[in-house]
Amino acid sequence: MKVHPSGDRKRRAVAIVWGAGAVAGAAVMIGFSMAQPDAVIIGERPAVEYHLSQYDIDAGRVSLRELMEHGEMVFRARFNVLDGQGRPASTGTGDPREPDEPLMIRTSGPDANSCAGCHNQPRVGGSGDFVANVFVLAQALDPVTDSVSPEFSNERNTLSLMGAGPIEMLAREMTAQLHATRDLAMSEAARLGQPVTLPLVAKGVSFGSITCLPDGRIDPSEIEGVDWDLIVKPFHQKGAVVSLREFTNGAMNHHFGMQTVERFGAGVDPDQDGVINELTIGDITSTTIFQASLDIPIQILPKDGARRAAAIRGEGVFDSIGCTECHIPEFALGSRYFTEPNPYNPEGNLQIDDVPQPFAFDMTREGRFPRLEPGPNGTAIIRPFTDLKRHNLNDDELRFFANEQIPQGMINGFADPSLFTIEPYPRPTEEFLTRKLWDAGSSAPYGHRGDLTTLTEAIYWHGGDARASRDAFFNLSSDDQAAVIEFLKSLQVVENPPVRRVGGGG
Repeated sequence: MKVHPSGDRKRRAVAIVWGAGAVAGAAVMIGFSMAQPDAVIIGERPAVEYHLSQYDIDAGRVSLRELMEHGEMVFRARFNVLDGQGRPASTGTGDPREPDEPLMIRTSGPDANSCAGCHNQPRVGGSGDFVANVFVLAQALDPVTDSVSPEFSNERNTLSLMGAGPIEMLAREMTAQLHATRDLAMSEAARLGQPVTLPLVAKGVSFGSITCLPDGRIDPSEIEGVDWDLIVKPFHQKGAVVSLREFTNGAMNHHFGMQTVERFGAGVDPDQDGVINELTIGDITSTTIFQASLDIPIQILPKDGARRAAAIRGEGVFDSIGCTECHIPEFALGSRYFTEPNPYNPEGNLQIDDVPQPFAFDMTREGRFPRLEPGPNGTAIIRPFTDLKRHNLNDDELRFFANEQIPQGMINGFADPSLFTIEPYPRPTEEFLTRKLWDAGSSAPYGHRGDLTTLTEAIYWHGGDARASRDAFFNLSSDDQAAVIEFLKSLQVVENPPVRRVGGGG
């Protein structure tokens, strides 16, 4: 569903009737209008009292600071029924259903009150404790399930969003390189009248190879670690979500029952809760920009001399045993700018053609501090310790990460199945994106379920693609193992970052 940005300009009026017994046994109607953001509402009121217009953002009337502040307000908001919280007549994926209880449930959702309720360690925007785990794909069930069994959902721990803007831009640049290779192979196959096979490499990461046929079809059998559409999807642990915007639109409905205009349309009430236009296109732009402008994790060396020396030495040991083959320490971004919307957004999310020009900010000079390091010629340096590729960490002996049973989407991604020489199949349940380690010292617990309490435990269960490095780690001396752990613990989210201006350097 594509909705023009004008869809978020409609005036919003909502009314809710509280039943007998709610207020001294009387039925009380509370009404309010969101048309004027400076109106003062007395008594019960929504958590989000005013909404942003995408028109104002497109016209340049909203600054980066204002977008960040509004986006943080939405991110922290504890939504209530006056906002439109709840989805009695729709599932967490937006499919209609007969209006039903419960209003909230931890399994199928809505399962939270605010984004910050789960993303809060060591501060807002960070990761979550085991108690904040979500049950991915249970939100699609009708009727809902109250079971946490893996036959109904995939239990996942909350990951940090710190540095998410640079991560999205890294994925976009990798995608552009993979698409350029695919397009070259297709044109060469058509010109030569025979199949052409080329290696798929983006930012130095190998994603296997692609074979294109003269008739325009693709043999995807040698593509590795990415969907066949060759869009690197850096969000969700399965690499299933393209952008922060797609992540936000989906999460708002899944976790809170808040339907966004761009996903569901303007002036409609798909969940039959009596509220329309629950979050505008501008609201989602601001929430996306807030997340994209969060500070990046950095290395903070211990003050203790012995620990500091161990952390410095541990980085070299980490590299020597092969861990950096997947946990790649550093990439160069071709551009310093984060731009919104993402050109690879799937349908149901704001598209490039929907705006006169993307909103942009310089990730080395603007946003929360610390920021990306500038490189030469308009580039930027990102140090995420990941390759944004899916890997299988399971083998015959080590199968701790093989507990999921339900595939999260199809391997062809958003591409037409008829483009391929073989039938698409579900994304492999045993494969996960390489975890970003740049916040390893701040993101305990570990593992996709958050059920590992130490880094050593997480390393122990690295089988499959990582088995050689895992075995090399446990063949180290105890001092060298400790040094690796001390190094990983030095990669952190700054708990109390110094105050810096949103823009203008520093």
